[in-house]
Amino acid sequence: MAVSVETSLCHSVMELTKVAQQKGCDPLLWAIQLSSNLSSAGVSLPSVEVANSLVSYICWDNNVPILWKFLEKALVLKIVPPLFVLALLSTRVIPRRTSQPVAYRLYMELVKRHVFNLKYQINGPNSEMVMKSIDDILHLSSYFGLTASEPGIVVVEFIFSVAWQLLDAALDDEGLLNHTLEQNSRWAVTTQEMEIDGHGSYDEKWTEHNEILKTANTVTAIEIVGELLHNKVTARILFLARRHLPTHWENFRRRIQLLGENSSALRNSKTLSPEALMQLVSDSRIVLSRECKTSSLHKFHAVMAFGSMSSSAGLCYGASRSALWLPLDLVLEDAMDGYQVEATSAVERITGLIKTLQAINVTTWHDTFLGLWIAALRLIQRERDPIEGPVPHLDTRLSILLCITTLVVADLIEEEESAPVDETECDSTNHWKEKKEISRKRRIDLISSLQMLGDYQSLLAPPQSVVPVANQAAAKAMFFISGIGGGNQYFECLSVKDMPINCSGNMRHLIVEACIARQLLDTTAYFWPGYINGHVSQLPQGVPSQVPGWSSFLKGATLTPLMINVLVSSPASSHFFFFPEASLAEIEKVFEIAIDGSEDERISAATILCGASLIRGWNIQEHTAHFIIRLLSPPVPADYSGTDSHLIGYAQMLNVLIIGIASVDCVQIFSLLGLVPQLACSLMPICEVFGSCVPNLSWTLKSGEEFSAHAVFSNAFILLLKLWRFNHPPLEHGVGDVPTVGSQLTPEYLLAVRNSHLISSGNSFKDQNKRRLSSVASSSSPQPVFVDSFPKLKAWYRQHQACIASTLSGLVHGTPVHQIFDGLLNMMFRKINRGSQSLTSATGSSSSSGPGIEDNSLRPKLPAWDILEAVPFVVDAALTACAHGTLSPRELATGLKDLADFLPASLAGIVGYFSAEVTRGIWKPAFMNGTDWPSPAATLSNVEEQIKEILAATGVDVPSLAAGGNSPAILPLPLAAFVSLTITYKIDKASERFLNLAGPALECLAAGCPWPCMPIVASLWTQKAKRWTDFLVFSASRTVFLHNSDAVVQLLKSCFTATLGLNATPMSNNGGVGTLLGHGFGSHFCGGMSPVAPGILYLRVFRSMRDIVFTTEEIVAILMQSVREIACSGPSREKLGKLKTTKTNGVRYGQVSLAAAMTQVKLAASLGASLVWLTGGLVLVQSLFKETLPSWFISKHRSEHEEGSSEGMVAMLGGYALAYFAVLCGAFAWGVDSSSAASKRRPKVLGTHMEFLASALDGKISLGCDGATWRAYVSGFVSLMVGCTPKWVLEVNVDVLKRMSVGLKHWDEVELALALLGVGTVGAAAELIVEIEM
Repeated sequence: MAVSVETSLCHSVMELTKVAQQKGCDPLLWAIQLSSNLSSAGVSLPSVEVANSLVSYICWDNNVPILWKFLEKALVLKIVPPLFVLALLSTRVIPRRTSQPVAYRLYMELVKRHVFNLKYQINGPNSEMVMKSIDDILHLSSYFGLTASEPGIVVVEFIFSVAWQLLDAALDDEGLLNHTLEQNSRWAVTTQEMEIDGHGSYDEKWTEHNEILKTANTVTAIEIVGELLHNKVTARILFLARRHLPTHWENFRRRIQLLGENSSALRNSKTLSPEALMQLVSDSRIVLSRECKTSSLHKFHAVMAFGSMSSSAGLCYGASRSALWLPLDLVLEDAMDGYQVEATSAVERITGLIKTLQAINVTTWHDTFLGLWIAALRLIQRERDPIEGPVPHLDTRLSILLCITTLVVADLIEEEESAPVDETECDSTNHWKEKKEISRKRRIDLISSLQMLGDYQSLLAPPQSVVPVANQAAAKAMFFISGIGGGNQYFECLSVKDMPINCSGNMRHLIVEACIARQLLDTTAYFWPGYINGHVSQLPQGVPSQVPGWSSFLKGATLTPLMINVLVSSPASSHFFFFPEASLAEIEKVFEIAIDGSEDERISAATILCGASLIRGWNIQEHTAHFIIRLLSPPVPADYSGTDSHLIGYAQMLNVLIIGIASVDCVQIFSLLGLVPQLACSLMPICEVFGSCVPNLSWTLKSGEEFSAHAVFSNAFILLLKLWRFNHPPLEHGVGDVPTVGSQLTPEYLLAVRNSHLISSGNSFKDQNKRRLSSVASSSSPQPVFVDSFPKLKAWYRQHQACIASTLSGLVHGTPVHQIFDGLLNMMFRKINRGSQSLTSATGSSSSSGPGIEDNSLRPKLPAWDILEAVPFVVDAALTACAHGTLSPRELATGLKDLADFLPASLAGIVGYFSAEVTRGIWKPAFMNGTDWPSPAATLSNVEEQIKEILAATGVDVPSLAAGGNSPAILPLPLAAFVSLTITYKIDKASERFLNLAGPALECLAAGCPWPCMPIVASLWTQKAKRWTDFLVFSASRTVFLHNSDAVVQLLKSCFTATLGLNATPMSNNGGVGTLLGHGFGSHFCGGMSPVAPGILYLRVFRSMRDIVFTTEEIVAILMQSVREIACSGPSREKLGKLKTTKTNGVRYGQVSLAAAMTQVKLAASLGASLVWLTGGLVLVQSLFKETLPSWFISKHRSEHEEGSSEGMVAMLGGYALAYFAVLCGAFAWGVDSSSAASKRRPKVLGTHMEFLASALDGKISLGCDGATWRAYVSGFVSLMVGCTPKWVLEVNVDVLKRMSVGLKHWDEVELALALLGVGTVGAAAELIVEIEM
């Protein structure tokens, strides 16, 4: 039925047309008659059927002028859809343009009349059917790959196809089409007729005219292409094609370039030059923001441009460009928290942060690398006056600068240079070279950044312990450029006194050497201006020809005691200047000896690996750590046939390795390298095996020292416990909706992370860091590992969790655990004589008498795991006895120490029990009076004064430590018992690894108790270890903030004040990173304790805070207050209002003032975002977007129109500050791309926030904040998303984007609405372009 109606319609149209043609009817009358007839017949206009009939009738049996006029009038009266007619004609006319030049000219005239007037055509009647018909005719969807689901998508594809068809036709006309890569056109543009077609009836004069017309047609086609690229409507539409069809656009651009370089017709054009045409498709041409008309967006771009901290205006007002990298400084300093062990690599975290800051700050890679080096150097300088204590020191900081940072740079450069260059897209040698040159951009910028780094002499001064190494690096360069080479062995023999007198090295020399070792630079760096001073003419005389060292070891020298000492004390990379790859060969040789050598050689090799090569072998540090982890999981010998684990045969080597990496700095280095999950996985089998052995199994070293399976187990187990937050109180194990940061660090989590590396090892990673971690995981154990693989460890872990969750229960009389319980109590309290009642009977257990400590029969000959199972019950019994007076405090401490000496791993049970019990509040207090318990009185008042001095810069009041009257200090009984136990340890290397476990647990425990428990503990410990006084007092000062939320708020305010330089004080001075984080702390300044920078305080406090959600709300409030103070302080107060009176070309008086204000505003927002991210990570950022920000905008706030600010400028700056703050928070947490695992959470959270914005713009949500603030926030947030994080836009629901664009249009923010849609949805963007006819 439909077919017959269509046939009847076509027949009636053709009849009317034929009659009109024969009569020579006026085209307008014909069109009016046709329109009337169609309307009477109920045909909806414009009609694709009529268009098809007319074009088919004209081409080619009736190709006469009057019919073209009929067609033109049908277009004018909207009888036929213009774009559909052009689509039909393009398939018929362009292929026959040679024989039908007039028709081709007429087609191009119709293109010029109708393709630039799209508004009616995209929104008119039957538009969807018309667009579908166009797609069917030209097969646009199948070619371009965009689903024709919206009219706007078809418009983009159609305009692009028109330009491309005309371009290819012009190329074909000039014989250039076969010079393209494909040597043809996807479109039907190649002439399809023979040369004789259509010419037989024409005379020679007509033929000449025809040739002239064909030449003119080529010029016209090129000019139309140029106009399509220039016209502000079609240019924007083509920009959408460029953004969403990048491969097709690149092909199109290359054809334009070919035409521009070779077309004679283009050179003959009077309206378009080759240069102008190529400029229209250049990368530098910005179409969508070419004319910034809307007020708010205009202000935003002006503010952001002039407020850039790297701009001249920003620098004029004292804002160092390094302030751009404030988040990086905070992250690097946070990595120095020795109590925090990370499961993810610092390389991964810093790389993601660098990409984020580079995108948000819109900086070059030169500035980015320079900011990275400066931040890492500042980290070194803050260790100038270190405090003594169990915290990471200079070695960890040097590792960040010379290992981690260089790995970050290497990965960034490798990412760029390993990106595949599609040679099929490079149709010329020059273009291929251009692509390769772009792929080396980051390497070139690295070189320029290191050259500029030489200008920062104050940051480059090496710490005293590093001076010899820096001088050696400078000497290497000096010898090299002087043409003198003595080889690596010669440098080993060269002492400090043999160095050239003017050979003074600095940190840049070490950075350059680290980059050369990783092949980021070559030795041409030695010739940089100012890199070295002077030359040497000859080698120093009297240098010994050979000394024990790495060179002689690599040549086959044996591992004598002298050689071992040298290899332990000097890193493998220290002397291999001319052949840095040799240092890796050395470490590999040591590893091979540890696997295949004799027992003594294994021990020596393990000792060497854990020496200077791990601590200061920066160029090979990750390889050394990898080898250590592999040695902790040694292979089963080929000839092994025993029933016990093969690990027992490696006991001596394993013990040396475990002790060797147990220091705070070593653990932190493994953490920085991301090897904690793999280290934990390697330690678990050792714990399982040796914890199941009886202590009779022992080994004797050459020195005569003997150690048992208990010792190996204890060392491994205590190191394992440092790798997860086992010692933290139960409040951190899942209370509330938002868990404390880091509480996910459990054995299961660490193994899951490790297994994820293993599972991914078969994949081809673009990420070099992931490839490194995968390599370690697969080389140590090729199969996934789970906690179930270690039943003894799992059983202890479950018991530990049960101890945390509730009071002890389950000790049944007569069971093996009960027997062990009795035996341990008898061993611990063997000297106690209570008449007829012993400790065990007092606690409800049977007792037996026994001899003193000398009688080893009292020591249970049981596996460590069995003993650990009874430890919590033993400690509970002992503490209960002490509480009841059966056991004195001194006897309790002595007994616990005996237990810990017998099995050091029992510290885990002791710590776990005390940590749980102190939070229950059921124990009576202990009076620290110096009689029953140790007294802090001797140092307590001094500790109080020092705490006040430390916190002086924050304005926080320190509660008095005096207990009132002459009453002694009080501690909860479990805490008193724990601190009494810890002060029985000596401060020496043997006890270090045990104190490294007990110390953080003690501090965490004391910090969770009421004030002033931690200062009391610190006072007791300062009496024990005076050289740790600074560390202990600083630890005590942190607890002030854990008991008072107002103090936390004051600390946050101090961080903002210090950073921004507001209300200048001796601490705040001019603000910036230096004021926020200071330059070290301790009692080394002015003869007493100096104030600690607020940023350092906050970084050492936030992980222990119970409620982190409130910090986000406070940070937002402080940020807005800071904006107000910035805008209303100093000269900017009177000048901010001048923005509207100034122009954007040049920096004028008022704009400089605005630039200074915006620089500070951005700095404040950057600080706020950094603090939120560090404090709560993903969880807190999610809370910010879903709860905090919406609540803030809905709530009412006091008016910002105050204190002389002009026309709501404070409100506007506040909105921009919140926008910058929010985008930074999201970027820190999720990244700017989709490379991180955290980015998978972004669509849901961001979608929720964008829905809130759209609903508020729709008027569905009532807002309480200032309208100017809201408008500035929305425009700023959207602008930053579009410009800096476009991948975010792609994850937002298209309907939400459309709703937001409507709201922005109502604000007259048309450019911004278009930019948003242009990134997120091509169809809606095209429709908006056409609607506003920009």
